[in-house]
Amino acid sequence: MGQEDKAISNTDRAIAELRRLVFSGELAAGSDHLESELAERLGMSRTPVREAARTLESQGLLELRARKGVRILSVSPTDMREIYDVLTELESLAAERAAERGHDADRLAALAQAIADMNRSLEARDLEAWAQADDRFHAELVRLGGNSRVIAIVAMLGDQVRRARAVTLFMRPLPVQSNRDHQGVYEAILRGDATAARDLHRAHRQQARDMILELLERHRLRQL
Repeated sequence: MGQEDKAISNTDRAIAELRRLVFSGELAAGSDHLESELAERLGMSRTPVREAARTLESQGLLELRARKGVRILSVSPTDMREIYDVLTELESLAAERAAERGHDADRLAALAQAIADMNRSLEARDLEAWAQADDRFHAELVRLGGNSRVIAIVAMLGDQVRRARAVTLFMRPLPVQSNRDHQGVYEAILRGDATAARDLHRAHRQQARDMILELLERHRLRQL
């Protein structure tokens, strides 16, 4: 591998790893980091870290500050409102289409398993495991809808939703109602009731949006 290829490879690796650290909350919103610190953490030179930081700045995840390194940007309530508006419509459409396609219990097994895992996680008070199962439920729901463009758009927005949830997961009440909502959507799809599947999922996502926006605003005010 030539020097240029190696530099490109290191930059791509730095982008992927910095994104993971930001979205997991290990690089917390509002925190400042020197390039040398990040380079040491990633086990590489400062050049690919600097290039990665420029890419992430263009994506709105961090801000480059002269002679001060980078600052991790907070999750914007305005951005989350727009993202949830899109997700609500696309996922509700997926729920409607999934019901219209007549999936039987076997084809809905992964959806049912995600719900079972969410229930088990709540009983154990393991919110991180609940969040992982919740991700699986929503990804499977969109897959069952069968629209490849909806799948791609929802996947593109997923990182931002997970980042907001990393901030709010332990601030929210236990998501008991969320589990009930998922069960209701599953049952509507299983019986082929497209209207109920769409409307139940839309109401579920709207409630989640309102709660997350309130928690993000509370978190922002605490940081001021």
